[in-house]
Amino acid sequence: MKKTITPKPGIMDIELYVGGKAYAKGATNVVKLSSNENPLGPSPAAREAYRDQSDFLAVYPSSDHSDLRKAIADTYGLKADQILCGNGSDEIITFLCQAFAGEGDEVLFTEHGFGMYRICALGAGATPVEVLEDERVTNVDALISGCTENTKLIFVANPNNPTGTFVSLSEIERLADGIPQSTILVLDGAYAEYVDGYDGGASLVESRKNVVMTRTFSKVYGLGGLRIGWGYASVEVIDILTRLRGPFNINRAALAAASAAVLDEGYISYCLADNAKWADFLMNELRKLGFECDDTYANFVLARFANEEEADAVNDVLAENGLIVRQVKGYNLHNCLRITVGKGGDCSRVITVLKMFKEDQA
Repeated sequence: MKKTITPKPGIMDIELYVGGKAYAKGATNVVKLSSNENPLGPSPAAREAYRDQSDFLAVYPSSDHSDLRKAIADTYGLKADQILCGNGSDEIITFLCQAFAGEGDEVLFTEHGFGMYRICALGAGATPVEVLEDERVTNVDALISGCTENTKLIFVANPNNPTGTFVSLSEIERLADGIPQSTILVLDGAYAEYVDGYDGGASLVESRKNVVMTRTFSKVYGLGGLRIGWGYASVEVIDILTRLRGPFNINRAALAAASAAVLDEGYISYCLADNAKWADFLMNELRKLGFECDDTYANFVLARFANEEEADAVNDVLAENGLIVRQVKGYNLHNCLRITVGKGGDCSRVITVLKMFKEDQA
């Protein structure tokens, strides 16, 4: 009998993650507004720290990430021994699925939740399960109802991507209270910095051993190109996840840049203020033009159009004018476009093109 090479169950069910486009054919003066990157880039301190590592590229990086963990702990008031650093927060999500979910287990998330939840669940051999949101907002009751004895992990992005919506910490607490202690609640805080006064769920990690918080340096810190993220959890969970982590999973330049970035709080405050200003501009101008959007708690706005055809037409005309935004059909949001909050001039260009679009349709 001829033997064939076959992967574990679930692998071939994975639809590859597709990132935001970075080019527009035939367009000039192209601006990428498709991946929620910080248009202002990383802090000067992070740039300098990165350059300084060029003299040490032959030397292996730290294997315990102690300097970065301390910098994160000092900045956010956390415990360094409960922090795990990864090659982007995606790697932390992967570790969680590898460690706690497998065949016969379920991984729960919301219908418009980040695409990596499904991918990582299938990669671990587990069954991904979606629950409905409430008008693009995480529905805590649906998550509680959807949790079964087979549910090992629940992923909640808060603020959510790609919707930009947010649920209060009290609602997240209600979710944590409503699930079994054997089920791990993962709070994906990739955009947590954009919500004033929100700790990303760190306080819940302190009070509950089955809550994990993940964070990233790819958004407000402007280090998406270095792929670095981190997680915060109980000592017991961190010990389990660390056993899956490669000893040198983060390069030394990324470690140095991230340490400098997280300590440069003044620069991050500047970025947050600029984002808030232009996010408000985008939302207000979109609504004036008759396009709907929810209030955003992140660095992007999810614009809603009359139907899929109109969304496609708007996407095309923006691309023709050098403005690349994100179609989100893969998140079952066929009539929507996700628009990163860019620099002021970029946001103004988006609105100018949309005004022309409306005039042409009149």
